[in-house]
Amino acid sequence: MNITTIGLDIAKSVFHFVGVNKAGKLVKKKIIKRKELVLFLAQIEPCLVVMEACGGANYWAREFEKVGHQVKLIAPQYVVPYRQGNKNDYNDALAIAEAAQRPNMRFVEPKPVEQQDIQMLHRMRERLNKQSTALINQVRGMLAEYGIVITKGKASFRTKLPDILENADNELTVKGRSVFYQLYEEFNDIEKRLKNCDAQVQQEVKSNQVCQRLESVPGIGPVTATAFYAAVGQGKDFTNGRHFSAWCGLVPKQHSSGGKNNLLGISKRGNAYLRTLFIHGARTVLQHSSNKTDRFSCWASALAERRGFNRACVAVANKLARIAWVIAAREDEYRITV
Repeated sequence: MNITTIGLDIAKSVFHFVGVNKAGKLVKKKIIKRKELVLFLAQIEPCLVVMEACGGANYWAREFEKVGHQVKLIAPQYVVPYRQGNKNDYNDALAIAEAAQRPNMRFVEPKPVEQQDIQMLHRMRERLNKQSTALINQVRGMLAEYGIVITKGKASFRTKLPDILENADNELTVKGRSVFYQLYEEFNDIEKRLKNCDAQVQQEVKSNQVCQRLESVPGIGPVTATAFYAAVGQGKDFTNGRHFSAWCGLVPKQHSSGGKNNLLGISKRGNAYLRTLFIHGARTVLQHSSNKTDRFSCWASALAERRGFNRACVAVANKLARIAWVIAAREDEYRITV
C-alpha cells in the first residue's frame, strides 16, 4: 500500500481508518476495533497519522509514535470545511486526511504525559473553585429567605456563617441550622482539597525549570506558570509571542472589508482558563505598579490613567503572555528594565 497520510476518526470502541497517497487519492479504508488499532498501524510503513484534537487523541498520538508514525492533530473546526457529503465517520476521516494536506493548515502538538498530569491537576482545581463559589451562592440565597444577609466573598462567608449558626436570636430553626452546618462542613472540605491542589502545584514548580523561570515575571505565580506549561509546554509551536497571545484570545478581533480595518474587542479564542489567569495577573501588576519605577510598571500605570483600568488590564495581560512565551521558548530569564 502506497499510503502517505492516514486520516483517523477516533471514538471509544470503533475507529474509522482511511489511507491516501501523495495525490490525495483514497487507497484503503477500514473499520478497526480498539484493541486491534495499534497492531494494525504497526503493520503499515511509517507515514503521517492525523486525528482531530479531541478526547483520547493525546494517548493515541503517543501510541502511534511508538510504532514509528509521525502524528499530527487538527482542531475539529478546521476539519469541517473539508468534509463532503453527509456527516458520517468515513467522511470525517477523509476530511481529516484532506485537511492535513493543506499547506497552511494549523496543527496541535500532542501533549506528553507530564503536561497531561499538570493539566489534570488544574482541571480538578478549577472544578473545586466552581463548586466552592456555587455552594457559597446557594447558602447566601437560602439565608436571605431567613432575613440573614452575608456579604460577597469567601472570607466573609468563612467568618460570618459560624457566628450565624451560633446566634440563637435569629430566625433559623433547629432543622435549618443542621442543614447550614452540613453545608459549612462541605465548604471546609472543598477548601481543604483546594489547599491540597495548591500544594501539589507548588511541588510541580520546584521540579520544573520552565515554571521557575516564568515565576520571575510580575503577575505570574505558581498557578499561571504551571497552567502555561500544561497548555503549551515550552511554546515551540508558536512562531513568536504575538501568535501565542492571539491563541490565548488576548488580541483584538478583526472584521475588515474593502480595505478598511475594523478592530473590535479581544477575540477570546483559545484557552479561556489561561487567559483568565493572565488577566488576574495583570490586575495584580496594575494594583502595585504605582509604587514601582521600572519601565514595565511605569508603562502599565500610564496606560491605566490614559485608557482606564479594565482596558489596561487586557493590554498588560497581552504583554505578560508575550513575555511568558519568550522566557519559555527561548529559555531566557526575565530582566527588569529601569
